[in-house]
Amino acid sequence: MGVPADPTTALPFAVPTRDRRETARRMIAIPGGPFRMGGDDPDQFPADGEGPVRTVTLSPYLIDATAVTTAQYATFVKATGYVTDAERYGWSFVFHLLLTAEAEQHVLDGSIPGAPWWRAVRGADWRHPDGPGSDLTSRQNHPVTHVSWNDATAYATWIGKRLPTEAEWENAARGGLDQATYPWGDELTPRGQHRCNIWQGTFPTHNTREDGHVGPAPVKSYRPNGYGLYNTSGNVWEWCADWWSTTWHAEDRPATRTDPRGPVTGQARVVRGGSYLCHESYCNRYRVAARTSNTPDSSTGHTGFRCALDAEPPQDT
Repeated sequence: MGVPADPTTALPFAVPTRDRRETARRMIAIPGGPFRMGGDDPDQFPADGEGPVRTVTLSPYLIDATAVTTAQYATFVKATGYVTDAERYGWSFVFHLLLTAEAEQHVLDGSIPGAPWWRAVRGADWRHPDGPGSDLTSRQNHPVTHVSWNDATAYATWIGKRLPTEAEWENAARGGLDQATYPWGDELTPRGQHRCNIWQGTFPTHNTREDGHVGPAPVKSYRPNGYGLYNTSGNVWEWCADWWSTTWHAEDRPATRTDPRGPVTGQARVVRGGSYLCHESYCNRYRVAARTSNTPDSSTGHTGFRCALDAEPPQDT
């Protein structure tokens, strides 16, 4: 998939005027100040640019406690008639074990090199997350998936918010802990309790579902972190505003250390947090410092988003 124009420049709907106080209601207030971003633990992926560990200072901001749900996204689509990238293309990626019997008949030829467990399925989209034959009947409080960065940005703009920067996302996901591996500490299952929705068993063929889930879990599953955010590790990847780079942030300069917003241009956008498919043997990117990327119009069954908002309205200059 290619890189289309930034959707905020030509949204296919009128952006409503909203009461900012109402928009900010129920969002989590994150205090401004410094935090240590990135990681250098033994499990890091150096090629992903997880390091260096650096002190980043952020202005105060607000962020959603949960990922955007299918019910919330449905409200947006009903109000605007918005058509997602997956719907326009006519297909999206579904994990092979989640395919419905009907969806099996709509798998397109070909596979992703190195990731044959993904199936390109005609008719898979946010309304049909496991392909044709699936729906949202029991998933109203699940994170919306099969939404591209473009689709996430469109929703965020409509609701009066924005996508978080990568630094804002990581700071909020850490929940006030300094350099902990996970949002709750350094132990994956403290006292034997599962704290996130990731893969257990033998990836990608057998999931023992010890954490209670095979696919996405409801957005308020497990305990929130110290700031009150749910599911910032595992469940679904979450889009961030930034263009992807593995080196841009390495240099110590004001743009990378104070309210960083990432490179000016790029080919892919940052996603954070890992998903229900992450496993220690393959992709342990459910660590807070972990990061990866995808092109802005790409969609899959394990990527969603949450929104952010400036703590104070931007001042006219």
